[in-house]
Amino acid sequence: MSYREATYRAGDGLALYFRDYAAAHDALTPVLCLPGLTRNSKDFEGIAAHLAKTRRVIAPDLRGRGRSAYDPNYKNYAIPVEIADVFALMAAERLERVIIIGTSRGGLIASGMAVMRPAAVAGIVLNDIGPELAPEGIARILGYAGRIAEPESWEDAVRLVKSLNAPMFALDEAGWMRFARSTFRDERGRPRLDYDTRIGDAIREAAAAGEAGGADPWAVFKAMAPTPTLVVRGENSDLLSPGILARMHEARPDLKSVEVKARGHAPFLDEEEAIDAIDAFLGGIDRA
Repeated sequence: MSYREATYRAGDGLALYFRDYAAAHDALTPVLCLPGLTRNSKDFEGIAAHLAKTRRVIAPDLRGRGRSAYDPNYKNYAIPVEIADVFALMAAERLERVIIIGTSRGGLIASGMAVMRPAAVAGIVLNDIGPELAPEGIARILGYAGRIAEPESWEDAVRLVKSLNAPMFALDEAGWMRFARSTFRDERGRPRLDYDTRIGDAIREAAAAGEAGGADPWAVFKAMAPTPTLVVRGENSDLLSPGILARMHEARPDLKSVEVKARGHAPFLDEEEAIDAIDAFLGGIDRA
């Protein structure tokens, strides 16, 4: 599906990229798709094309990712800065109220936004993320972020993506190639990392300091209780455990959730279970 490519300026002047999927009729609440730590707007191609049949969908590349500018100060790769960036995007595009689909770190950004400006967030889909992160998943992410050697070919890229994700994902060869293509960018036929490797330094420093976006994540999760929330969990996720999800339901009895089979961290959101759950969730917000 076609989309408009554009940039806007963050508060500090950094040029940030986004994709804008325009719907034929945009009377419904638009959707804002926020990617994971080292990911970008490419991750939402499937769900964006589906949702854009009936509503506008915007998917940005956060600073230092994809086609957005890299920050000369890596310490700005922090959730409070990224929250400000997304609010700047909403202002630039005159978006008063949105539904946010946030994958991993994107979900943490969405949660912070809902607490800071609840009137601006009509609902949130948390894709494989919660207010608590399983230690094994954190260890895996801290181990690879910014430390992956760039593959020599796309075949090598597939092998690398498999080595990091094969135990959690059941994919055919075409699926693994799509995964690789969404992970790396193509530069004259060769795969290249599609993010600033200093993001890895930023999150490792934050983890060592015991930081979590500047606020207690469980307090944030409880504070966003007025915001309708759907959790999508990968069956094999090593970051959002069944126990953490159960505690989320205890804290928020109105919370909705769905599990996607044969997926780890994080589901692609083009799976039938995910699409059906998201459609139903968005429909409920539209009718409210």
